[in-house]
Amino acid sequence: MARVTVEDCIDKVTNRFELVMLAAQRARKIGSGAALTIERDNDKNPVVSLREIAEETVEVETLKEELIRSHQRMIAYEEEDESIDLMDGEEEWGTLAGNRADGMYADDEIDDDDEEPSLEDMAGGAPIEDE
Repeated sequence: MARVTVEDCIDKVTNRFELVMLAAQRARKIGSGAALTIERDNDKNPVVSLREIAEETVEVETLKEELIRSHQRMIAYEEEDESIDLMDGEEEWGTLAGNRADGMYADDEIDDDDEEPSLEDMAGGAPIEDE
């Protein structure tokens, strides 16, 4: 049997670069154990993949999708519901935060004085006087 060339496949995939990329993708799939759609006839995987493309026994659009997925670094997943999972304890924290009356801590008394605390107050009280 005569060898297949790129010219035999160019009417199926018009861009030569794209054809070579798709054939290489299919050859890798064959090498990893994918089922053949034609007889091998003692040909190597790249030749078999070109013959499959030329005889239209593989779907070119499927090969394109596989090629794109193989080169993606991040896979986008489509989720039906756009809900965000809560972390452990986040739901309880939201419940507790909703029950508070005033501010962050309901038990603490907050001075509404406009003056700033003195250094003595911040240190814990009046200094001890020496005798």
